[in-house]
Amino acid sequence: MSRLVPCSRLLLRRSRAVPRGLLRAASDKGMEELLSRSVPPLPPYETKEKAPPPAELRSAEFMRYYRGLAGPPRAELLTRLARDFGVDHGRVAEFSAKVLQAREQQRELGALLQAEDRLRYYLNPRYRGLFQHLGRLEGGLRFLVELRGDLVEGLASKEVDGPHVKEMSGVLKNMLSEWFSTGFLNLERVTWQSPCEVLQKISDSEAVHPVRNWVDMKRRVGSYRRCYFFSHCAIPGEPLIVLHVALTSDISSSIQAIVKEVEPLETEDADKITTAIFYSISLTQQGLQGVELGTYLIKRVVKELQKELPQIKTFSTLSPIPGFTKWLVGLLSSQTKELEKNELFTESERQELSQITGDCTTETLKKLLNNNEWVRSEKLVKALHLPLMRLCAWYLYGEKHRGYALNPVANFHLQNGSVLWRINWMGDTSPRGIAAACGMMVNYRYFLEDTASNSAAYLGTKAIKASEQVLSLVSQFQQNSKL
Repeated sequence: MSRLVPCSRLLLRRSRAVPRGLLRAASDKGMEELLSRSVPPLPPYETKEKAPPPAELRSAEFMRYYRGLAGPPRAELLTRLARDFGVDHGRVAEFSAKVLQAREQQRELGALLQAEDRLRYYLNPRYRGLFQHLGRLEGGLRFLVELRGDLVEGLASKEVDGPHVKEMSGVLKNMLSEWFSTGFLNLERVTWQSPCEVLQKISDSEAVHPVRNWVDMKRRVGSYRRCYFFSHCAIPGEPLIVLHVALTSDISSSIQAIVKEVEPLETEDADKITTAIFYSISLTQQGLQGVELGTYLIKRVVKELQKELPQIKTFSTLSPIPGFTKWLVGLLSSQTKELEKNELFTESERQELSQITGDCTTETLKKLLNNNEWVRSEKLVKALHLPLMRLCAWYLYGEKHRGYALNPVANFHLQNGSVLWRINWMGDTSPRGIAAACGMMVNYRYFLEDTASNSAAYLGTKAIKASEQVLSLVSQFQQNSKL
C-alpha cells in the first residue's frame, strides 16, 4: 500500500489545477444524474397497476454510491432526495380541489371515493418508490435502517435540516414500522453460549447500564438473569432491540444489587423466583427510532417467562429517570429573580441545608446538584432525601408534554399500561445515576390484567395510574413547593 501514496499525492497535485467550482459542479451533476436514474417516476394514476418492475441495478447503484459518501456530501444527497423527489404539490392541489368539488356537488359515493383515492395516490412522495425498491434488494432493509439512522442523527446535529428532510424521515419510519411488525420479528434469548459476535453487540449497545467487561457480561446472561432480543427475518441474528431481566423474590429498589461487581457462584433456584424486573431496554439501531419495538418485546418476554417460570406473578421495571437533574436545575434557575430564595424547599429544609453548606441560595443548590460530591456527605444525603423525592414524584407525575408525561421513559411505560409504582432513593449510586437523577430510580409495575385499561386511560384521557407512595409525594410537593 505504501507504494500507492506518492501516486495519489501526484494526482492531488494535478487536481489543484482544476477550479474548485468546476469540481463542485461536476459532483453536483453526478449526484443529480444518479438521483434521476435511481428514483422511479410516479406513473399516472390510470397506469399505476402496470408500472414497470423495479430496476434492481439502479437501486443497487444508489446503495453503492450512498455508502461511498461521508459527511457533507452524504448530507447533500439526503437533502436533494427529500427536496427534489418528494410530493408533486401541483397534483395534490389539483386533486384536493376535485375531492372538494365532488363533496359540494354531492356526487355519488363511488365518484367521491375515487377522487379521494387519486388524491391519496399523489400524496406519495417519489422517493417512496426508491425505498420500496431498496427494501426488495438483498441487504436492502439493513441499508434503509442505516439511511434512517443517518437522517435521525443528521436532524439532531442540524447537518441536515428542513421540513422536507423531516418529512422523508417520517415516511421512512412509517415504512420501517410495517416491515418490522411483529410477524417478521424473531425473539431470541442470549446466553453465555451465544455467538461471540452477538454478545459483543449486546455489550456495545447497552445504553442504560454500560457493561464493564466480559465478567460483567457473563453475569448479565447467567443465573437469575435473562437477556432477549428481537431480530428480523431479513437480518437474522442481528439484535435490533435488547431487554435485560433480573429474576428476584421482590421488586428491586437498587440497580447495584442487580448489576453486581462480583459474579455469584450460586446456581439458579426456581423456588426463589417470584418477580421479573426489566432493568434495561436498549435500541441497537438508531434508524429504528420511533418504530414500535419495545412494547412488543416486553409483551413477548412476559409470555416467554410465564411459560418457563409460571410461578412469576410480579412484573416490574427498575428504570432510570433521565433529565430529572437538568429539569430541577432549570427550575432553580427560573426562581433566581426573587431575592435568591428558592421556594421548592420548606423553611426548615432551607435552614438545615444552610447549616450544612453555609448558605442555601439558589446558586449554591445548583452547584450542589451539578456536583456528584454531595453524595459523600451523609448529612447532605439525609437533608436532600425528602425534598428531592417529592420533586422527583412531581417531575414524573405532574410535568407534562402535550398532556403526557414529560419524562420519555415514564411516557413509554405508561403508554404500555404500567403503574407509576415506587420512587427509590439512592437507587443508582453510580456517577451516571447521580448526575442524571440525583441517584433516584423508579419502578413501573405491570399488572397484566390491567395493562390494557391503563394504557387506554393514559392515551385517551392522559390519566396516570400511580401508587399511594407516589401520590403522597405529589401531595407533599403541592403543599410545600411553589412553582
